[in-house]
Amino acid sequence: MTETAELKKIIEPIMEDLKVFQDEFELALKSEVRLINIIARYLLRHKGKAIRPVLTILSARVSGGPTLNSYKAAAMVELLHLATLMHDDVVDEANERRGFPTIHKIWRNKTAIIMGDFVLSQVLTNLIHLRDFDALDLISDTAKRLSSGEMLQIERSFKKSMSEEIYFRMVKDKTASLIATCCELGVITTSKDKYHKTAARDYGEKLGMAFQIKDDLFDILGATKDTGKDTNADVSKNIITLPIIHTMSSSLSTVERRQLRKTLSNGAKRRDVNRLKEIVFEHGGFDYAKKKLQEFSDQAVSALSPFPDSPYKRSMIDLCLYNVQRTR
Repeated sequence: MTETAELKKIIEPIMEDLKVFQDEFELALKSEVRLINIIARYLLRHKGKAIRPVLTILSARVSGGPTLNSYKAAAMVELLHLATLMHDDVVDEANERRGFPTIHKIWRNKTAIIMGDFVLSQVLTNLIHLRDFDALDLISDTAKRLSSGEMLQIERSFKKSMSEEIYFRMVKDKTASLIATCCELGVITTSKDKYHKTAARDYGEKLGMAFQIKDDLFDILGATKDTGKDTNADVSKNIITLPIIHTMSSSLSTVERRQLRKTLSNGAKRRDVNRLKEIVFEHGGFDYAKKKLQEFSDQAVSALSPFPDSPYKRSMIDLCLYNVQRTR
């Protein structure tokens, strides 16, 4: 089964739900300003897998069944994710996203930033329409954590240091918090069952950690044609990811340690990156990251135990396996 077919099978139980979400999502991107609508159409044509709204709807389904607020919440988390991607692409000077030119590459930085701000404003507008203080508190806290995680990563890149403990703290904020929020919102907008809410949040956080580790591996091992985005971007920005953290804590020779620091400082030159890959491989950095990826995936599956068996729970389990095996 191809990766696309596998994902299609996972979301099959909620296909009708996703149509309602899509209507809410497209409605939130509409504007009276022509340029905004042009960029919105471009974004819709080249949208991603919509994993976050899928998780919101699946979480609502395993906890009783989605309400209109569930679909609105699914649209909000995708809008928040979209806004952060547009801003990130400007900061990272990324040329591609999902195999297509980024917004700032086509319309320049100023337009990309303002479009990201517009999308964020739509998150706030739709949040008010939910009339749900639990959801409001959760999303506002998540927005803060996303920024804090990114700033922690930038701070550590300046210092050229990152311990495993700080790495996991950073990932919990900048990646896992939004995925955990997606899942928790599904329950909040459905039943508010506190046990289900905790279980969904734990599942989302562990899956989010696993997603980031998988992306860490892609950054060094992936190819642009496979991942649909710039590779070695983290290396070129002196961002220290889990395989490198583990390698730097091992018994490197003086020459190897100097080579790693040189590559992280000077950017992603092909010869240096190839040597970096060799060093990370020889000292078990990739194997260690794959081990942690599996550990977090197993923890995510275990977190689903309070939910009764259903096609929706099966899809949530299968998403963990899909992430481990995905190639982009």
